[in-house]
Amino acid sequence: MKVVLKNLTKKFPSKGKKGKDVIAVDNFDFEIPDGCLVGLLGPSGCGKSTTLNLICGLIKPTDGQIYFGEDEVTSLEPEKRGVGMVFQNYALYPHLTVRGNIMFPLENLKGKERLTKEEMNEKVIMAAALVQIENLLDRKPGELSGGQQQRVAIARALVKLPRVLLLDEPLSNLDARLRLQTREEIKRIQKKTKITTIFVTHDQEEAMSISDLIVVMKDGVIQQIDKPQRVYQNPKNLFVAKFLGTPPVNVFNGKIANGGLYIGNERIMDTDKADGEVYVAIRPEGFVIASDGVLTCDMDEIEVMGRDITVIAKHKDCENEDIRAIVSSETEIDETGDKIKFNLKKEKVFVFDKKTEERVL
Repeated sequence: MKVVLKNLTKKFPSKGKKGKDVIAVDNFDFEIPDGCLVGLLGPSGCGKSTTLNLICGLIKPTDGQIYFGEDEVTSLEPEKRGVGMVFQNYALYPHLTVRGNIMFPLENLKGKERLTKEEMNEKVIMAAALVQIENLLDRKPGELSGGQQQRVAIARALVKLPRVLLLDEPLSNLDARLRLQTREEIKRIQKKTKITTIFVTHDQEEAMSISDLIVVMKDGVIQQIDKPQRVYQNPKNLFVAKFLGTPPVNVFNGKIANGGLYIGNERIMDTDKADGEVYVAIRPEGFVIASDGVLTCDMDEIEVMGRDITVIAKHKDCENEDIRAIVSSETEIDETGDKIKFNLKKEKVFVFDKKTEERVL
């Protein structure tokens, strides 16, 4: 099911008499392809959960339209939209068994959609099999682990075969190992069912690992939409560059002058762009240790991380507290000196205008 959002806007009125309205979603314009898994990604307060609630129908937009396929659903009640919703806190009924929790949405069907007990049981078993919990159907939620409870919540959302599946921070309450397992499970289920899925998270690793497309948001505004790796490799602005990547991108104050890009007094590469003050952002994997390198930093320490080595250094023009450069574990490093020189991989260097923070190089 294709989902189309046209100029979607949500304003919340100010609580004070003289305060301004809060714009949680600002002119959101996006078409989600049929059968696609889209990650809405951004920091807390960026409007991603509000966008999800608008699509679900839990809140009404101030302006704009929402379409499922060719059908406008902007004013349609949530129960008539054919969506499945999975929340951060599972929201399971503690007095019902796993079977009862999954069956609950089916028991509320009326009219022509009403099912027999046998039909409901058959759908419950199919949904449980999708998330691999068919052996837990007679247990209560209190007898399950966090990961198992989340699978029950997903099965309950899938049991009616929704047109759109909405996931709101579904992995936040799980430990690191379970998060990894469950996100792989979500990807497998989505590929198998081909249900259009929208996944909200502030965790960029989650979004990048399972999404077909990611939408990076800030203050209710779309910053960039593309395949995860393309966004990482080609950030449109400084915010996107900073938000994606672990360790984070290293940001330097720089300038373009005399046909060159400078950090401090060192010319790190040639360019034909106009002269001016810029930010230079370098991914951790973009550094290459070299005795005749173009960028000189103050050596701090080395962290050996198995297959990689992280060189921690400092530079007076770097906005980060520490520069983190990731190099191969086979790299020979002179730890006796107080300086270290780097060459740079050009495809890992991004240049942004100092005023607009938009990408210029």
